[in-house]
Amino acid sequence: MNATDRQNTNPPARKLHIVTYGCQMNVYDSARMADVLAPLGYAPVATPEGADMVIMNTCHIRERAADKMFSALGRLRDIKQADGGGMMIAVAGCVAQAEGDMILKRAPYVDIVVGPQAYHRLPELIAQAHRSRKAVLDTEFPVEPKFDFLPDVAAPQGVIANLTVQEGCDKFCSFCVVPYTRGAEASRPAASIIAEATRMVAQGTREIALLGQNVNAYHGERPDGRAWTLARLLAALAEIPDLRRLRYTTSHPSDMTEELVLAHRDNAKLMPFLHLPVQSGADKILAAMNRKHKADDFRRIVARLRDVRPDMAFTSDFIIGHPGESDADFAATMALVRETGFALAYSFNYSPRPGTPAAALPQVEARVKDARLYELQAELRRQQDAFNAASVGLTMPVLFTGPGRHPGQMAGRSPYAQPVVVSSATALPGEEHRVKITQANPNSLLGCLDKEQIAA
Repeated sequence: MNATDRQNTNPPARKLHIVTYGCQMNVYDSARMADVLAPLGYAPVATPEGADMVIMNTCHIRERAADKMFSALGRLRDIKQADGGGMMIAVAGCVAQAEGDMILKRAPYVDIVVGPQAYHRLPELIAQAHRSRKAVLDTEFPVEPKFDFLPDVAAPQGVIANLTVQEGCDKFCSFCVVPYTRGAEASRPAASIIAEATRMVAQGTREIALLGQNVNAYHGERPDGRAWTLARLLAALAEIPDLRRLRYTTSHPSDMTEELVLAHRDNAKLMPFLHLPVQSGADKILAAMNRKHKADDFRRIVARLRDVRPDMAFTSDFIIGHPGESDADFAATMALVRETGFALAYSFNYSPRPGTPAAALPQVEARVKDARLYELQAELRRQQDAFNAASVGLTMPVLFTGPGRHPGQMAGRSPYAQPVVVSSATALPGEEHRVKITQANPNSLLGCLDKEQIAA
């Protein structure tokens, strides 16, 4: 009997609680960490109280991420002490990668600090922490791809699920820490992705969102050793019979190829909904951000996608108050927003990230940033409301995910990821049905189920 056999023979029951901050990729990573620890007997629980291990999977993108993390760690310290000190605390993710030494210095009760490229080594890190009774730090970028060492997806992921296909970024935007916390661009082999997607669909997943820091730069190895593009990968995934929908995020305009544009026309399972961050509408600021595209490049991509797929809708990201942003630059952003029209968008004030080029530049006054952000968000809210209102009266395919908030309701998602609620006495999870939209609320749609029609 080898070590792996001994490890998997009647492992003790242990409780695992994972707290996830940030992006969809962190959500995916948290699920894979649970998979990694399942052979050791760790089973997820909803609260940290009584847990044998708590993992805090952190995000470093937003302002004061470290401060928020330490505040949450303080609460975990109190729980750990009340439990006699037996609970193990691990900090994972991008804050762990960027500030691991500081975490161990300020929070000596933390047992493990592990970066996003090393969480496949959690079992050995746990064993090391138990043996040494000292904190363990692993924030290296290992030579071996972590996905080669992850187990098969264990628990069902739900009707709608995420699947990471690419990590890291080579763009080095002046405001962004991703190249420093996630490393250079790396793509998973196509065969590995298809195998994981097939397992997920067999467990009931019907919609998969492909994830990557720069997902449309995907260039994973195909079975014959050459590289596949994202468009080719999407085409292969579309061949999985019971998979009904595909999406991908997050994209960079510089990697939006004509082949990928045409995939939105030719791949029936690829939803007409694209998250394409532009960040600013001013070329001067885009250059300062090192975005490698201009505002008109973004406009041309949007126009081309709408040309091949007239029902396309867009979401985007905007950073307001990047160093050097003038009133005229902000006006250019507002002009692009009004011209494009977004179904949804995310907008934030610029906040300096330590170690990034923009952090050392003179900063825009906080009151100016706040005023600009307020104006932008008001316009984006108006556009979102208008997009939802335009859905009223339409009949669209809805993929149902489970019960609604109230008895007798079922909830699902439209092709544009809008939450849709209908009255139904029948459970419909995993089924796609046509629904006539009757009402638009601020963050959801109401509709009537057409039971005679099942979406093709």
